[in-house]
Amino acid sequence: MSIADCLAWLRGEASFARGVHPPTRKSLAADQPIEILPPPAMVTVPLQQHAGAAARAICPPRSRVEVGSLIGQEDESAAVSARVHASLAGRVQPLVGVTLPNGRHSLAVPIAGDEVHSRTNAAEPQGIDWFARLYGGSWHVEDQQRYFPRDIRAAVQQAGIVGLGGAGFPTHLKLLPQATRPAHTLLLNGCECEPYLTADQRLMVEAPAAVVTGLLLAQKAIGCERAVIAVEENKPEAIAALRGAVEQLDDQGRTTVRVCQTKYPMGGERQLIPAVFGLEVPTGGYPLDVGIVVLNVATAAAIASAVLRGHKLTHRVVSISGEGIREPKNLLAPIGTALSELIAACGGLADDACRVIAGGPMMGFAVTDLSVPLTKGTGGITVLTRRQLAASEQTACIRCGRCLDVCPLGLAPTRIAHAVRHGQLELADQYDMMACCDCGCCAYVCPAQIPLVQYIRQGKAQRLRRTD
Repeated sequence: MSIADCLAWLRGEASFARGVHPPTRKSLAADQPIEILPPPAMVTVPLQQHAGAAARAICPPRSRVEVGSLIGQEDESAAVSARVHASLAGRVQPLVGVTLPNGRHSLAVPIAGDEVHSRTNAAEPQGIDWFARLYGGSWHVEDQQRYFPRDIRAAVQQAGIVGLGGAGFPTHLKLLPQATRPAHTLLLNGCECEPYLTADQRLMVEAPAAVVTGLLLAQKAIGCERAVIAVEENKPEAIAALRGAVEQLDDQGRTTVRVCQTKYPMGGERQLIPAVFGLEVPTGGYPLDVGIVVLNVATAAAIASAVLRGHKLTHRVVSISGEGIREPKNLLAPIGTALSELIAACGGLADDACRVIAGGPMMGFAVTDLSVPLTKGTGGITVLTRRQLAASEQTACIRCGRCLDVCPLGLAPTRIAHAVRHGQLELADQYDMMACCDCGCCAYVCPAQIPLVQYIRQGKAQRLRRTD
């Protein structure tokens, strides 16, 4: 056990075995209040922003849409799919193909702001106060009590809400009670453990009532006995804000806020569940196998906005941070906004900016084209400098075993990576390749600078192609 783990144990903070402690670098944007990005001239809204089948475009070119108009209907023939809505008032353009922040490809619906929209921007540069509409104002206990579970699930489905922590699983399916695997606990994940990223942190600080209201609505829809909000100890302001909101809104007293150790990857559900409850999710299984449903805090806030205010998932909070950004910020932006617009709103790239990453430096994806659109699952953009990327040369594996020591799932990353490297997918499967959560702990500690995560992701992609 490391010194940091020992201190966390003494303080009574929830933790899990292994993992790493990279510099958090949250200070760049953690104290920057959420700003509203002025509506861009155009958005490009992908039809595939979620796990499962892509949505089907339903708006012909030249048709006019408002913010919240349905532009992509979920694939009703698929078990898993989600709706997509317009995030900008304007005219629909012909469908285009786009590259997503995670490197995958999708058809997308471009929307050009119309003349009415342009005049609104000219008269009011900041446009509509979307933060106030979505998450601000008053939230009351009586509001949530008016809705039956089926009403909550229907509103969430109609709003196109998916997991905003990155997985993108359609949330209405998570809210369905399971007769064979009933859930007793709803776990709200506020452990934004990736270095640099602070979007969830700011949302917890600035809109705790919306977060807790969404949690209670989700708990009601699922039928859970209790709810737990997990937050890392390096977010004291968020912890205090959430505890105040719980005291105000949970009249049943069934919600608690659990403080966790600041450790990576605490935000992974397979690490958070053992940390908070001492339960292990079976390899290849799901949290529901141990009676737990996990939601992200931003997802909970979107649930509250959808159920109580009728808003669709058209905007999200995204943090733009890193030493390669001139003015790190947290922005509330329309989904489909080009990453270049987000970066420009933060003063642009620094002179020595070298790499733009969709997400954080541990699990994110390098982006080479800044026209890539913001998606529902993109919580941050990180920009690193040349100096930060000046790493030593890759060498052969020295069999030090550090990757085994830190892997939070107890896997053998080097064996998986070497199997993939030599085209032996069956051997990689024997080492539970598909169970890897891509957290990057192994690559972070590797003294040989071997890109272990890239090899494992490559193997997963090959395996999925063979399965298809």
